[in-house]
Amino acid sequence: MAYDLLLRHGMVATPNGIEATDIGVLNGRIVAIGDLGRADAAEVFDAKGLTVLPGVIDTQVHFREPGLEHKEDLKSGTAAAALGGVTAIFEMPNTKPNTATAEALNEKLTRAKGRTYTDHAFFIGATGDNIAALPKLERLPGCSGVKVFMGASTGDLLVQDDATLEKVLRSGNRRVAIHAEDEDRMRARRPIAEAPGATAHAHAEWRDAESARLATERLLRLARRAGRRVHVLHITTGIELPLLAQNRDIATVETTPQHLTLFAPDCYDRLGTLAQMNPPIRSKEHRDALWQAVRDGVIDVIGSDHAPHTLEEKAQPYPASPSGMPGVQTLLPLLLDHMNQGRLTLQRLIDLTSAGPQRIYGIAGKGRIALGYDADFTIVDLKARRVIEKDWLASKCGWSPFEGMQVTGWPMATIVRGHFAMRDGQLGAPIGEPVRFVETFPAQA
Repeated sequence: MAYDLLLRHGMVATPNGIEATDIGVLNGRIVAIGDLGRADAAEVFDAKGLTVLPGVIDTQVHFREPGLEHKEDLKSGTAAAALGGVTAIFEMPNTKPNTATAEALNEKLTRAKGRTYTDHAFFIGATGDNIAALPKLERLPGCSGVKVFMGASTGDLLVQDDATLEKVLRSGNRRVAIHAEDEDRMRARRPIAEAPGATAHAHAEWRDAESARLATERLLRLARRAGRRVHVLHITTGIELPLLAQNRDIATVETTPQHLTLFAPDCYDRLGTLAQMNPPIRSKEHRDALWQAVRDGVIDVIGSDHAPHTLEEKAQPYPASPSGMPGVQTLLPLLLDHMNQGRLTLQRLIDLTSAGPQRIYGIAGKGRIALGYDADFTIVDLKARRVIEKDWLASKCGWSPFEGMQVTGWPMATIVRGHFAMRDGQLGAPIGEPVRFVETFPAQA
């Protein structure tokens, strides 16, 4: 057999473990795994000395498309993703206009054609006005599911009260992604952020750990009553983790590289409002609890929560400064560095960035290196030492909280359905397509 692409001599993360083997790709799918030394191919990639991982999937980004020229868009955002080793992204709905209708989703999908370097999907935002439509909206092709904001963040999507949230949870069947912060408590504590002389150091005090715990507790109670699966995004506190561990039958859990890497007050001392995000970066004790949850298996997935506000926007006095930081391009380098420092194994990294997303969202044909699956690969040098430099960053915001950080482990190639989205730091063609989900397959006549 002649292949379109042949990966040779790499250490490959197969379902049987990490092994030296070759991979044959035809028509965007994996069709052979084994000793293919005599095979012919239109293109051969020598992966000697490199490790071939299943394509990394970032299930939480905010590219803000459509937006102004200086803002992130799908092309620049997915360029950053591909350079960082990411093969697919899910974008959140808090854009302008919000993605809360079929028309808005279709606009996103249309804008993505011919512009994305990775595969892509988009969340539908739940509001009090679209509850009746959610069962139909969540089954649209290209929809990664429904997203709920229990606490106000960037944008104007908010489901604050329990009655409305329960109606949302009873409207549909797919797993619902949740931003869990208690809006009532945060409104009551807003004066902390608005006090004279308040700086970004006040952010974690205003949006405190109890705000997160209250919201997560309410969510789990309502989700169980409604019989609905939920995915709790960007968990930041140690006090939420026991609640989530007790509700694994209905709840899956995400955290971010930022919350596993940075800690207060150090991050606010060094970065000021550049470290401001929702939920906040918290103390070292909370960060340590998150790492324990990674080891215990409570954390299912790691998403970047990429929110690329410009330096000009972030320079506004706190709390007028917007929350969020870029992260899609640094997600994998940070995790590889943590792996090299002994905080997680390579197999656990794969579970958090490929198999976990596939399992949680029911992604079709992605998340593992196996026959018949999409030929999505993240090829890394586990021992390469690099410094995260400003000129490597592709996001339009032009900065990263991790600039100047030396990491061990680096993405060398990003392959999406057999096409090189990135190779040796150079982008390929924008050939991204919508991600497929098993719960959105149309019925066959």
